[in-house]
Amino acid sequence: MMYEHLLPPGYKEETKRWLHDDCPTFDIGGFVVGEKIEEAHLYCKESCILAGKPYATAVFEHLELDVTWNYIEGDYINVDDKKKVIIATVRGKCRNILLAERTVLNTISRASGIASTAKEAVDIGKRVNWHGTVAGTRKTTPGFKNVEKYALLVGGAATHRYDLSQMVMLKDNHIWSCGNITAAVKKARTAAGFSMKIEVECQSVAEACEAASAGADIVMLDNFTPETIHIAAKEIKELYPHVLLEASGGITKDTLHLFMGPSIDIISRGNLTQGYRCIDFSLKIARQD
Repeated sequence: MMYEHLLPPGYKEETKRWLHDDCPTFDIGGFVVGEKIEEAHLYCKESCILAGKPYATAVFEHLELDVTWNYIEGDYINVDDKKKVIIATVRGKCRNILLAERTVLNTISRASGIASTAKEAVDIGKRVNWHGTVAGTRKTTPGFKNVEKYALLVGGAATHRYDLSQMVMLKDNHIWSCGNITAAVKKARTAAGFSMKIEVECQSVAEACEAASAGADIVMLDNFTPETIHIAAKEIKELYPHVLLEASGGITKDTLHLFMGPSIDIISRGNLTQGYRCIDFSLKIARQD
């Protein structure tokens, strides 16, 4: 699957900004090694789903480096008992290879960490034959959101809403300020029109029914326990079968399967893009023995 076709045309400009951020003045290390042509290997040192390759390629290309990849985006890299696996070979001016090094590693280590975690979550749903969707949230890193949201898709999860302009989500603060759920949904609909979905965060069955009755498309059941959410979801679905129900709040990898039920359509987890683990990659100049 050509995941890079998802990316906006400005993603290559993002990588240029990252390089400038990493080297805003003098590159003394680059001065030391100079422009001798070298070959380097990009190693993966733990099993993972590879993600972030288009961003890494953009960095290499901007620095006039030739890169040959041994894997495609979304591939599972099996390290197992091997210490490391070569996933790409880079050739060009040594100072440029070292300029690219940290920006590339920072990007693919984080993107691959998200994609791997997302894939684990999606696979849990498949194992229990759950019909729904695992999604991330807007708990992303400012300036790095595009990569994090993209990595969710590579891992097979949904991005949820991409930003504040993509879908309306009315949370407790909106409702408290507006007065009640019905007033908040009605006002939101005047601006959202027919083409944008409205989601409402709810703490009880009564709130969920009010939201659905007012015209919400999605109801988030926030901070319910596994013991209570399925009873509540069944009751809501019987009254409003067209409404999508989302479980959210404090759900971990270990408890995820407990929230997967016939009346739950979406499970969102902020920890897919917040506090995620990074995969260990390295870029090493090939030594001439």
